[in-house]
Amino acid sequence: MTTKNQAENTCPAEGLLKTLSGKWKPQIFRFAVNGPIRFNTLLREIEGANKQSLATALKELESEGILHKVIISEKPLHIEYNLSERGQSLVPIFQQLEGIVK
Repeated sequence: MTTKNQAENTCPAEGLLKTLSGKWKPQIFRFAVNGPIRFNTLLREIEGANKQSLATALKELESEGILHKVIISEKPLHIEYNLSERGQSLVPIFQQLEGIVK
């Protein structure tokens, strides 16, 4: 009997859904589709979000290569998040999913 490793059994769609599942990740992604986003803007716009869970979601999306963190050195110093190239490649997929749900 042969066995397959975990990577061979994982569906690519399952990996994508796991990457974008979690508290606030879908909402963050939708805001990022429209352009650069800032932490405090997200905190105000996402009802029920708190600093810790939002910061965790942003870090995870950045580590997954979905978001790109940009530090703006102007005074006052601020940080913006943009969709990375990988994140931008996911936009059509999400648009198709939204079309199915409607």
